Amino acid sequence: MTTTHTDIRIAGAPISWGVCEVPGWGYQIASDRVLTEMRDAGLTATEVGPEGFLPADPDELASTLDTFDLKSVGGFAPVLLHHAHHDPVPGIAPLLDAFIASRAEVLVLAAATGSDGYDSRPELDDEQWDTLLRNLDRLQEAAAERGIRAVLHPHVGTMIEKRDEVYRVLNGSTIPLCLDTGHLLIGGTDPLELVEAHASRITHAHLKDVDAALAARVQAGELTYTEAVAQGMYTPLGTGDVGIGKIVNGLLDSGFDGWFVLEQDTILSEEPTDAGPVTDVIASVAYLRSVVDARVSS
Repeated sequence: MTTTHTDIRIAGAPISWGVCEVPGWGYQIASDRVLTEMRDAGLTATEVGPEGFLPADPDELASTLDTFDLKSVGGFAPVLLHHAHHDPVPGIAPLLDAFIASRAEVLVLAAATGSDGYDSRPELDDEQWDTLLRNLDRLQEAAAERGIRAVLHPHVGTMIEKRDEVYRVLNGSTIPLCLDTGHLLIGGTDPLELVEAHASRITHAHLKDVDAALAARVQAGELTYTEAVAQGMYTPLGTGDVGIGKIVNGLLDSGFDGWFVLEQDTILSEEPTDAGPVTDVIASVAYLRSVVDARVSS
């Protein structure tokens, strides 16, 4: 059967509206506006966003999403994984409760540094790496026991950022990956190469397009990640330098049936008085659908 855009699952992410867990990130749009604009953009699901964006009570969360005709995909959870005396498993239990109540599927883990933000990180020794990899498998097992699929999200400014770190996870853990096209590119991993070599380990996708010139300045240390986001490093799908079309086709060719989450990190200085970030989201939805529908005629 030929895949069309009606066969794939497309979700939104609050950070495309500038809603982020990092203190001082920027103006935080109220959830009612974000969820309304998601629904009106044709999205049927969302990741839950940072703590406080949506209700913490599982039943209230489910009710809120139902009000906007949205379902929960799951969400992003930065977790400290490399400290030998810190057990990360108990801390995810409330989040799993909320995911189950809202019929979510995916716990998107990031290997937190222990500090706020994504502009610096420590170096790990081999013992800390062993702890991190062991905890990834433990979290995967704990989530699976509750019917939730855990994935590891390589992310700038976390302990899994660079290419060798991504492959250390692939070789040392069994956890699947969230393919974040932007964070992988900035960290030095070709996302298309990763799809071609390890598609079976990719079960969730965050689609970002990237201005490669700004990404290069982050890689060179000329800009922090936050500064580059504020300058527009992430662009609507199809307008940047990632090659989103080939990546999407590669995933679909491999049998990928997970969520495509449109996640274009944005920083706002104030409440938008015009259409705001939703304009880029609508453009990204249209581009993704056009890529998938083009498979029918190819």
